[in-house]
Amino acid sequence: MGKSELRRLAGALKHFLSEQDEDEFITTPAADATPASAAGVSRPANPKAMQEGSTLTIDFRRQTAPAATSNTTPMMTTAQKQAALAELAQTIKVCSRCALGATRLNAVPGEGNVDADVMFVGEGPGYDEDRQGRPFVGRAGQLLDKMIVAMGLTREQVFIANIAKCHPMVDPQHPEKHGNDRAPNAGEIACCRKFLEQQIAIVCPKYIVALGGVSAKALISDAKSLGALRGQFYNLNLDSVQLPRPVQILATFHPAALLRNPNWKKDAWKDLQMVMAQLGLKGPAK
Repeated sequence: MGKSELRRLAGALKHFLSEQDEDEFITTPAADATPASAAGVSRPANPKAMQEGSTLTIDFRRQTAPAATSNTTPMMTTAQKQAALAELAQTIKVCSRCALGATRLNAVPGEGNVDADVMFVGEGPGYDEDRQGRPFVGRAGQLLDKMIVAMGLTREQVFIANIAKCHPMVDPQHPEKHGNDRAPNAGEIACCRKFLEQQIAIVCPKYIVALGGVSAKALISDAKSLGALRGQFYNLNLDSVQLPRPVQILATFHPAALLRNPNWKKDAWKDLQMVMAQLGLKGPAK
């Protein structure tokens, strides 16, 4: 290429650059490039690697906003966790983002040890939970307490929450009725999901036990049945926050389902034993 042609190309490039914003350009990293510097310029790991005749490729694309880091919840101290969860609970208690907020008696944010290694997540509050504002306090909750003790833990050592934070009812016009519970629908789950994800990121347990198909499919993001999801750990990925450390999730039966189908208890126990093995738990001495 002659000098006149090079001058023409250089002039055209200068004119092009003068009409653009500084943030419109990103340099395409070479295969051996080190991470980009603060200015967004890629440099070879070895300067001598840029031999004569090598080509620097610049991709003139509109640079999108850098990946947000403000939504990444860092590992907090115990006091910071307590304060963050308390503030979040107050937000949940006055939430009216979906219709459940108009029919609940009490929102049920969740409760437990802010430094828990294990977090249990159900689908939504029921009759008793709606009245007390606490998760898993009815018959299903009594069974969950026994399951936790069988693992060698206490309720005070774990964190317990639900996908939905208010009571989903078949007949919301009659909240006094027993047997009026239903699973939260997709819209209700979507409204509450960010609350749960924030709780998970704050507590950052090592393991989550998803209780029932609704919770399991919402958190594992898989269309499989509960039976197909059981028996293995999954890496947890959340939509609205990034976790300070990896968290694994395991699906098992909801305690309410175990009350209806006692024969499933042995399978649920196998699931819980998988978590126990990972944490080195032996269960209470008999």
